[in-house]
Amino acid sequence: MVARRVAGRAITALAALFVLFALLAPSDLDLFAPEAFLRLPVEALLGVVLLVVLPQRARPVAALAGGALLGLLLVLKVLDIGFDLVLYRPFDPVLDWPLLRPAVEFLDVTAGRAGTIAAVVLAGLLVLAVVVLMALAVSRLGGVVSRHRLAATRAVAVLVVVWISLAVPGAEIASRDAVAFVHGHARQVRESWQDQRAFAVDAAVDAFRDTPGERLLTALRGKDVVLAFVESYGRDAVEDPRLSAGVREVLDAGTRRLAEAGYAARSGFLTSPTAGGGSWLAQATLLSGLWIDNQQRYDTLVAGDRLTLSGAFRRAGWRSVGVVPGITRAWPEGRFFGYERIYAAADLGYRGPRFGYATTPDQYTLAAFQRAERAAATGPVMATIPLVTSHAPWSPTPRPVGWDELGDGSVFNGTASGEDAPDAIFGRDPARVRADYGDSIGYSLNALVSYVIEHGDDDLVLVFLGDHQPAQVVTGADAGRDVPVTVVARDPAVLARISDWGWSEGLRPGPDAPVWPMNSFRDRFLTAFS
Repeated sequence: MVARRVAGRAITALAALFVLFALLAPSDLDLFAPEAFLRLPVEALLGVVLLVVLPQRARPVAALAGGALLGLLLVLKVLDIGFDLVLYRPFDPVLDWPLLRPAVEFLDVTAGRAGTIAAVVLAGLLVLAVVVLMALAVSRLGGVVSRHRLAATRAVAVLVVVWISLAVPGAEIASRDAVAFVHGHARQVRESWQDQRAFAVDAAVDAFRDTPGERLLTALRGKDVVLAFVESYGRDAVEDPRLSAGVREVLDAGTRRLAEAGYAARSGFLTSPTAGGGSWLAQATLLSGLWIDNQQRYDTLVAGDRLTLSGAFRRAGWRSVGVVPGITRAWPEGRFFGYERIYAAADLGYRGPRFGYATTPDQYTLAAFQRAERAAATGPVMATIPLVTSHAPWSPTPRPVGWDELGDGSVFNGTASGEDAPDAIFGRDPARVRADYGDSIGYSLNALVSYVIEHGDDDLVLVFLGDHQPAQVVTGADAGRDVPVTVVARDPAVLARISDWGWSEGLRPGPDAPVWPMNSFRDRFLTAFS
């Protein structure tokens, strides 16, 4: 009997601690500290008051329902923490559900099919367990309140007075964080529903919608233009001392090598609509000239007829192609971007090993494009090429080989491709992750420089930029969203057209280089060269 009573009290105490944890836990991992839990949540007092005043028959139902909602609140906090760590922002309950698919695809590559299935099943069970256990915990506490209504009423009356006396500016004891958290997400939901109308207003304005092809891009006639996105190439890669030493060396050496071959470059910064992931949002932003920072905007965009940068080249007489090694399944929205031909991963003829997330090494991707398009072209080509070697987990990284050795990529079979398995990023030392990130960015940049020197001529123009900053495991907290952007050309007339942009000379943008929102690039580029 005594043992049962002790066990019952212990379970009640654990239930109370579980409820308090859900109410007090921050939704930002940086705020987790012991003092965060040494507070008095007003939501707990309101819950006790509600259980005291409700009729006897309604209390169990109210306790179970309230507990389930509190469990969902805790799940939402966990999602906020995860999204902040990867994407630098909280979870959006309206717009972010489609992002679960690429997250699962990333796990499939890094952890394998069995690991992915196990992770998805475990995540589902954990969510269910949190909701059920929280409902049971609140129900148990509700039973205690119901059996001791008078004592509960007296206790809550005293605690309300204490809470009010502590709820003064600067005090850290009185807490109403759960109410503020719910209010913040409710406001976010309302804004997300309204965002579609705001986006429709923005999309209706297009200065180049009706511009005829003969008036577009006249200053680039006869040029092959390559627009390359370097995955995760962010401003921190060229400015953060923990990351930038090797990358700066690659950029400065690349500037010298290009100069020796007769090329010059100008570099600046663009502010990406995303960070840590969501590459397709950044690419759509740059190509469309619209700010695409969520999946709803992306879906609306690709269902329309907005003139993209690649579409403008096609209208002006270029053969416009998309070389997208990251695409491994049907991609119907690819038609929106105005490509005459899309080369997905399966179309590149690669027969080598996979390096981490990347389906093909960047050097091979560029070589496959050269063989399929530039070498066989009868007119100017414009290619959009998202390079994926520097996609997380940033290890293993392929080694460069001679351009005449690439063949079908089987040259990489049996080569050293890193000491760790791709899924090791989840437990790898952050310093090692940063080093791997810098190595992969250096590889991608070297591949671009080497491509220009090997296959470039007076009529090649290369534009390359980052799509977004890497995850916070690399940059740390409070990283911005700026990414480098560079234009490379041998013809001095090309760079003369952008001389008023104020960009830095060379491949590395200086700290005072201009920073533009990424959605402004399309119009600036078309204006400069049309």
